[in-house]
Amino acid sequence: MEPMFTPALHRQRHQFVIDFVKRKKPKKVLDLGCCECVLLKQLKFHREIERLPSYDQLRIELYQGSVTEKDARLRGFDLVTSIELIEHLTLADVELFSEVVFGYLTPEAVIVSTPNSDFNPFLPGLVGFRHIDHKFEWTRAEFKSWAMKVCLQYGYEVELTGVGQAPPGQRERVGFCSQIGVFHRLGGKERYNMFDEDAEDVFSYTLLYSIIYPSLHDNNILRRVLMCEVVYWAEKLKRRWIAEETGERDDTDYLCQAEGEGGECFRASERHVDTEETQTAACGAEMKTLVDQEEEDGELFWRHSQPDSDKWRRRVSVPLAVLWCCCPKVSVLSGSVSNLRTPPDGMNPELN
Repeated sequence: MEPMFTPALHRQRHQFVIDFVKRKKPKKVLDLGCCECVLLKQLKFHREIERLPSYDQLRIELYQGSVTEKDARLRGFDLVTSIELIEHLTLADVELFSEVVFGYLTPEAVIVSTPNSDFNPFLPGLVGFRHIDHKFEWTRAEFKSWAMKVCLQYGYEVELTGVGQAPPGQRERVGFCSQIGVFHRLGGKERYNMFDEDAEDVFSYTLLYSIIYPSLHDNNILRRVLMCEVVYWAEKLKRRWIAEETGERDDTDYLCQAEGEGGECFRASERHVDTEETQTAACGAEMKTLVDQEEEDGELFWRHSQPDSDKWRRRVSVPLAVLWCCCPKVSVLSGSVSNLRTPPDGMNPELN
């Protein structure tokens, strides 16, 4: 049976948040009800978060607590996300959730997604709610009513949208499978707060985990990170080009860093988000063009192991210009192609 949604619905919800982050560039993001931290794992690769464009530190903290309770450490965030969370609360707790998020935390933007019960008749075999723990599932009218009440009470405006398209001819009638409200605080940077600013801070959450990623202001760290990215993408492009030329498929799960970096291995799937396959395809196409040009000039990128052998030695030269143009992280970290070829002080001289 073919899946009803492609990509999967949860991936579409996460991509919606990622696209918002790319457009609005919030520096501090709070994900409520983060579950297995899938969205968090994807967001940490986006340099919009926590001043990564200026190579500052990235702090990630994991708290345990109730969204109906206040905690002063959660204030001051630019974006708060609540993805498929509120339907797990009682209606009384939804009121407390609204009070805490919009009245106490007062972020500049809030993204709330929840199931659209108008869509449920199109879900095969569904009886009742979509999940056994759901306390309610709102129609579009009910979700809009709650959203407008929040806006009037706490000084926000909302855009109602969603992900998961209905079958053709039904979209206007039932809307999206997951309905989404994107709230923006009115008044710019000025914050409306229904709680006494002079009141004693409350700390009701438990900090479970905290990590500060190293600052790229440190040239040694910057050099190692850049080397890892160059080696990773060069290896990935090489494997893709080999597969296209020979029809072979390399299912190796691990890519290793250069020997000078300790020979440590890491899983590619843990280092990059889903969009990297598209980036790699574009890189591969440009690489092939440059390879063809080099071959016309008499310099082969691939070399025979023996003069008359049909077997190829797996040695491929990847132009630095391709890495810089097609791999965003390499271009951001290095600054220019010339820095890759002739690194300034602080850059790794082995890159050229």
